[in-house]
Amino acid sequence: MSFSFAALLLVSATAAAISHAASATGGCGEVVTIRTHGRTTTRYALAHPQGLPAGGGRIALVLLAGGGGRLDLDNYGCPRALQGNSLVRSIAHFHDQGFVTALVDAPSDYPGEDGLAEFRIATEHAEDLGKVIADVRARTNAPVWLAGTSRGSISAANAASRLSGASAPDGLVLTSALMSGQRRARKAWVTQTVFDLPLEAIRVPVLVVGHAADRCLRSPADLMGGVTARTSGAREQVVTVTGGPPGPAGAPDIAYCEGRMPHGFVEQEAEVAAGIARFIRGGNY
Repeated sequence: MSFSFAALLLVSATAAAISHAASATGGCGEVVTIRTHGRTTTRYALAHPQGLPAGGGRIALVLLAGGGGRLDLDNYGCPRALQGNSLVRSIAHFHDQGFVTALVDAPSDYPGEDGLAEFRIATEHAEDLGKVIADVRARTNAPVWLAGTSRGSISAANAASRLSGASAPDGLVLTSALMSGQRRARKAWVTQTVFDLPLEAIRVPVLVVGHAADRCLRSPADLMGGVTARTSGAREQVVTVTGGPPGPAGAPDIAYCEGRMPHGFVEQEAEVAAGIARFIRGGNY
């Protein structure tokens, strides 16, 4: 198979997943805009699975993508950026599991190439996400869980460790969490990891999922136990996924921190979504 044909198949798969999610809503979701830190706004796409009334959800997932976190949502709630992110690709699978999804874009003052950058560990960022969580809870009348992948795991851990009351998540899911900083990085914020947050303050259930074949320099699966060693979750589980297409060989590298690799559970999205659903509903992954 040529590289160009493989790339075409990947694009087609992404389009199909987004189209499947869109079919339940007449778009990819209702675009909700809320006021956040300073005079900024934050947009998110709220989507309900078919057969689930808009006013009465069962469980809602607030999704925080990796990379810079800037999705560039269009007016139909569809992301124009980060379409290859594992959580973005998994939205249709979460809907198949009966979950409402809220896909969160970067705030209006972080539109640049670096996206959220150092803001991911800021207290203001946690407070912004708390406003999203509270808004989703009010709109769905449902428990709200927070899920972050790759660099989104830093945002998720930040929120879960700092928030309380109606703005706090009912549970936390971290996938391909960033647990190792990139030494000698040109930009200081690239050294940030989930361990920079007060994880000890997290008391809600915590699920940490990684892939055994993940060669991303920043998310080594053997460090996942260190996350739950610090959190105080009501329930906790660490899961190492195996299988899927062969991953890259050789030494870990920042080039392998991509959604279309084991770092993003490529071709295992449905399996991972089902495991997350089992944990959220009170079972084991």
